[in-house]
Amino acid sequence: MTDAEDADGLAGVPDAFQRLWTPHRMVYIGGENKPTDPGEASCPFCRAPGRDDAEGLIVHRGQTCYVVMNLYPYSPGHVLVCPYRHVSHYTDLTEQETAEFAALTQQAVRVLEAVSHPHGYNIGMNQGAVAGAGIAAHLHQHVVPRWRGDANFMPVIGQTRALPQLLEDARALLVEQWGRES
Repeated sequence: MTDAEDADGLAGVPDAFQRLWTPHRMVYIGGENKPTDPGEASCPFCRAPGRDDAEGLIVHRGQTCYVVMNLYPYSPGHVLVCPYRHVSHYTDLTEQETAEFAALTQQAVRVLEAVSHPHGYNIGMNQGAVAGAGIAAHLHQHVVPRWRGDANFMPVIGQTRALPQLLEDARALLVEQWGRES
């Protein structure tokens, strides 16, 4: 490419901006891993426990609930607490599921604290698509570690998040610490 071609805008005009390319996010934006129907057969939260822990990104398995890495995390260590049972509403959980769901959420915070020392957390769930649930058919609670200055203009303007840690690396650290917490 010549300078003349570049000046004509064919390849873009150089500027002072550095680019952080995140093409892997396009599969999420395009809905590649979202279930096509609300049934268990296409539900990633029903399929994950049938895989080995590393492949399913599972951090911990309990009796009625489990903890899994978020495939599209907001920050390193972003985990989801899920019941094994395919239920969509918090009120559908049994007493045993509710107790373990809460206990695993607390343990996830303790493990994240020991592994990565975040300054705070976002903890919550979205009930229904209208409330922002990406997978509304299967209840899941987000535990998102946060650090001062971890959010900037990129998610708002560039629809991109910079993540300094691979999912596999974050999972390995959490699994190791989870074993110490048990």
